[in-house]
Amino acid sequence: MTVLARLDEAKAARQQKPLITFNGATLRLGGKTIIENLDLEVRPGEFLCIVGASGCGKTTALRLAAGLYRPTGGAVTFDGQPMLEPRREVAIVFQDYGKALLPWRTAAGNISLALEACGIPVRERPDRIAELLRKVGLPAHAEKYPAEMSGGMQQRLQIARCLAQEPTTLLMDEPFGALDAMTRQGLQDEVLSLTAASNTTVVFVTHDLDEAIYLGDRVIGLLPHPGRIGIELDVNLPRPRDQLATREHPEFLRLRRQLFDFIKATEH
Repeated sequence: MTVLARLDEAKAARQQKPLITFNGATLRLGGKTIIENLDLEVRPGEFLCIVGASGCGKTTALRLAAGLYRPTGGAVTFDGQPMLEPRREVAIVFQDYGKALLPWRTAAGNISLALEACGIPVRERPDRIAELLRKVGLPAHAEKYPAEMSGGMQQRLQIARCLAQEPTTLLMDEPFGALDAMTRQGLQDEVLSLTAASNTTVVFVTHDLDEAIYLGDRVIGLLPHPGRIGIELDVNLPRPRDQLATREHPEFLRLRRQLFDFIKATEH
């Protein structure tokens, strides 16, 4: 599927049954309610962004979707089944790429780790690794170690390792937060291209309102203490997105103002 078709696919996805469902999901940790009665559906092929003030439960919601936490109330399901533990179809990209990668393995070795876990035969791995490195713009860096790579390259490598699982769903926890502006924008476009090509479902957590609108088909904002949905916005902006034209679009500015006002109100 081309990037141009992404918007139509996202609209069509609304007619499908949800891939991920939060049904009154509640999570209490250490006697504190982090998430309460969260109702949310994520459709196949959708790019959903989650924003909110610090401490509102964005990362916790992502971990519930990943099966890293079990809800203490309500339910979280994936493809109709309770999400009680991590699944191969769901890959997670963390913000801290430095800790996510194995420093003693090369770029090729880090990607191979995912292939090994999936039981891919040894003879098939080199071609798959080369293709994944090409997809994320690192074809000449297979033998480099993470310490020899820039932050942007390390994050590309983490994304490549996640794609090696051939996931249907990609959960991303502020993956570009520690990167400089130009590297961040480049990776935003790469993620849009890669996920559109494979019709991957994405749940993307970010503090950056512009990033959420630029990437998403839909943006939800969480209210804090405890986390629950306070605002939900459809992003009806043309695709493919453009770093300049999209951000200057009147609809982009309107959505940004709505989210800004929402975040400002929740911080008081």
